[in-house]
Amino acid sequence: MAKKVSIKDIAAAAGVSATTVSIVLNGRAREMKISESMALKVEKLAEKMKYRPNHFAKGLRTGKTNTIGLIVDDISNYFFGHLAKVVEEEADKKGYTVMFCSSENNEGKSRNILNMLVDKHMDGYIIAPTTFMLPELEKLIDEKRPTVLIDRYFPDLNSNYVTVDNFNGSLEAVNHLAYKGNRKIALVTNDTDQIQMQQRIDGYMEGLKKNGLVFEKSLVKKIPFGWPEQKQVKELAQFFNKQKANFDAVFFTSNNLGVAGLEAFSNMGITVPEQVSVICFDDNDLFRLGKPGITVMSQPIKQMAKKAVEVLVRQIEQSGTEPSHIVLPTQIIERESVR
Repeated sequence: MAKKVSIKDIAAAAGVSATTVSIVLNGRAREMKISESMALKVEKLAEKMKYRPNHFAKGLRTGKTNTIGLIVDDISNYFFGHLAKVVEEEADKKGYTVMFCSSENNEGKSRNILNMLVDKHMDGYIIAPTTFMLPELEKLIDEKRPTVLIDRYFPDLNSNYVTVDNFNGSLEAVNHLAYKGNRKIALVTNDTDQIQMQQRIDGYMEGLKKNGLVFEKSLVKKIPFGWPEQKQVKELAQFFNKQKANFDAVFFTSNNLGVAGLEAFSNMGITVPEQVSVICFDDNDLFRLGKPGITVMSQPIKQMAKKAVEVLVRQIEQSGTEPSHIVLPTQIIERESVR
């Protein structure tokens, strides 16, 4: 393995001190009255010698690493994958790099990766929190470490957060189904205490009430987080088969559940929208490109990510700012899955 190039190596090649090289590479040459020709010589040597700065070591000296830790449930999920991409792009514009981690909504893993990122002296954190993370998040907030929660939050935690109006998004989804004439609307959701899912369930309940529809507990199916997709498909097929004559529409509260539900319908020979109307909270490429296209309550992923980075960088660079609570609206995208 080739030896890693250090500041001392560049200094020896340039015939200057390591301090001079450090000043140039930190962009302070003009401030420290180092000549342009010398600064250029050092920069070219650093590039030629493929010097890679150790941001974490620098952070120990300066208290700043220009890195942001991002924790999401599953980076392969459509929502979180797109969210992470925009977070990375927006952070780069502001001079920060991003370290990604997936919690998989697992207690041990979610707490371990959060502690790992804290140990690496990140400047700040953007986190889609699991319920298990609350003790660690309370500690982060108490220590005044810049933190923004995204997609979900804890009402009793005085933190920054960026989320969507889950309640009204679900209410609009049920209103749309009812307006189209659907009267028995089943709900497929995750079995979790996370606030965003509870708000979506509450919106569903309010939608039934506002449209004069009867709530039937048997038409609500809760799927545990973390189940493999094929296990979800099998469980949903059993649920749909059992309730076959009792529903004319299904509202899925997340895109991964929607994908599993559509596969279950396909396996059962149930056609959308001829036999059942479908609407899903959050979009997916399959919903947009498949036939029929699936009507969705779309989340403003790009806006969420941009706001989260803006709030975090402001907190990093202006300590003592008051917590920001940002709630963005969803938007219905009508396709062919609702009759």
